[in-house]
Amino acid sequence: MIRQLIHSVPMALWDFPLFPPAASNFAETVDAYYFSIVTFAAFFTLLICFLILFFAAKYHHGRFANRLNPIQQTLRYEVTWVTIPALIALGLFGWSAKGYYDYARPPQDARTIYIVGKQWMWKAQHAEGPREINELHVPVGEPIMLVMTSQDVIHSFFVPAFRIKRDVLPDRYTRLWFVATQPGRYHLFCAEYCGADHSMMIGQVVAMSPGDFADWLSAGAPPGEGPVPGTPGTADAPLAVRGAGAFFRLGCNACHVPDAAVRAPRLDGLWGRPSLMRNGETVTVDERYIRESILNPNARIVAGYPAPSLMPTYQGQVSEEELQQLV
Repeated sequence: MIRQLIHSVPMALWDFPLFPPAASNFAETVDAYYFSIVTFAAFFTLLICFLILFFAAKYHHGRFANRLNPIQQTLRYEVTWVTIPALIALGLFGWSAKGYYDYARPPQDARTIYIVGKQWMWKAQHAEGPREINELHVPVGEPIMLVMTSQDVIHSFFVPAFRIKRDVLPDRYTRLWFVATQPGRYHLFCAEYCGADHSMMIGQVVAMSPGDFADWLSAGAPPGEGPVPGTPGTADAPLAVRGAGAFFRLGCNACHVPDAAVRAPRLDGLWGRPSLMRNGETVTVDERYIRESILNPNARIVAGYPAPSLMPTYQGQVSEEELQQLV
């Protein structure tokens, strides 16, 4: 009879998705955290409610009950009541902290894609050349690291099916990584209110098989090595080629190449290495440092060079996309 009742319910009800699909390496782990915390909270909430109602019914005024020998020593009950939930909570904390540690440390071999949030769209730049708006194509089974910044206000990059979300902030870079596990199209939202058309800042992450992604990438990237740096026609060139074009166009080569007449820090081989500043601070050369050096050269001056810096600021002269290309 129960089986007949179940089959009598319209199939549309059973097909209604209560949760988005689990389509990334983090999805099942995040779901496990979520349901564990909900189960823990629900169990103790129901237990406390039951005990309150039980003792209220048993010992309320006018109810016959033996009240001649009230408990005087409650220490063991208190210790037990505090210790057991505390151990469970600490266990959940340690488990989730391990997951957060993995979530915050992208693999060294991850494919890097640069993201710019702007009212009200998402812009993506692939190192091989293709650029996208409100779409992000990624291969299945390969670690993807997103280096993200905002052109205007705070946004938040959120893909429910991947269980990933990270704020995208102006004037700094944030990172997010994942591995897509299932081909398909997945919703992309801005999860931080960013203005009048916030609800329209939506897109799709397109997860493709490695072969399909390679075909898509080759179709979007130019053949050969791309145009000569500094010349027209670099719009669809690889990211580094477009960055080289900006490097020459902005005159960076007048100071920052080995044979430059002006004495300035050399940039070749500098990425990822520590650099000593004039004030004794050591800074790792990464996206944040390069961006700051372009927009605010006097923020950190390399040891051995005069203050204030001779380099002019490029604030307002380069876009976020050009900054990413220069990086």
